[in-house]
Amino acid sequence: MDTQNSSVRPRARSRNDGKNHPSRGAREATHRGGVIHDNSRHTTRFTVIGNHLAQHAELSLLAIGLAVHIQSLPGGAQVDIGTLADRFPEGRIRISGALRELEAHGYLRRTRMRTEGGRMVTRTVSCNQPGRTGATEEPKPRPRRSTDEPARRRALPAVPQPAYAAPDLLRTALGVLSGLRREDPRLLLSATDAEHLVPGVAAWLERDLTPEAVQRALTTGLPPEPLHRPAALLAHRLAAQLPPPPPFRTPDSPSAVRHPLQNCDTCDRAFRGPEPGTCGACASGR
Repeated sequence: MDTQNSSVRPRARSRNDGKNHPSRGAREATHRGGVIHDNSRHTTRFTVIGNHLAQHAELSLLAIGLAVHIQSLPGGAQVDIGTLADRFPEGRIRISGALRELEAHGYLRRTRMRTEGGRMVTRTVSCNQPGRTGATEEPKPRPRRSTDEPARRRALPAVPQPAYAAPDLLRTALGVLSGLRREDPRLLLSATDAEHLVPGVAAWLERDLTPEAVQRALTTGLPPEPLHRPAALLAHRLAAQLPPPPPFRTPDSPSAVRHPLQNCDTCDRAFRGPEPGTCGACASGR
């Protein structure tokens, strides 16, 4: 007859009674035939993948695997269809379909863009968590200016326009601008700047000012510091200090100044007269 040995100490029970035991899931999986994870902690060469991708309910297995591969690549790696088809055996058609799946669910964004050389390329952005475009989208590079392209400059201020841009008047105005550098070397102008300023000087000359008077108005009282944009300063003076137009001569005011400028129909020179026609030299046959 069996007799229980009362001197043997009873087996100690676990403090959690088997709950949350680290090997419990493995034991249960062994009995049920499920997966057993044999995990090791990665310290280098690993990629964090969200379960929203790894366990996606609508993506195909090929699309999930392709997304994992793309997210594991370094920035700048080629992920076009041709490169992926050379890397994997699935072929272009299946890979193209998987890329479209990832686009539809927000894991990829592909846009066509033109390079500086004019070639069209595909820019691909991989999103490890769709919906957070601000955190995953790469900053758009600023367009680089070609070395042959001149730097864009701010437009010069507008200048007054003459009532009649006679060729002689414009030539005289250009002479005034060309002579400014003799008064102040800082007023050396480019051809483009002079072309912009010529009508403004012509508008001053049209108001019965001599070229010397216009030159003094543009060069007197300049600031002592360096002039970074002399053309802008001159344009401002031409507009802000424009003198009033002279009055016309009438029978009641014989002391008034001359008629407005007209263009000679014969020699194309400017002359003053009450109406268009020919200048005095052409009218007299000289």
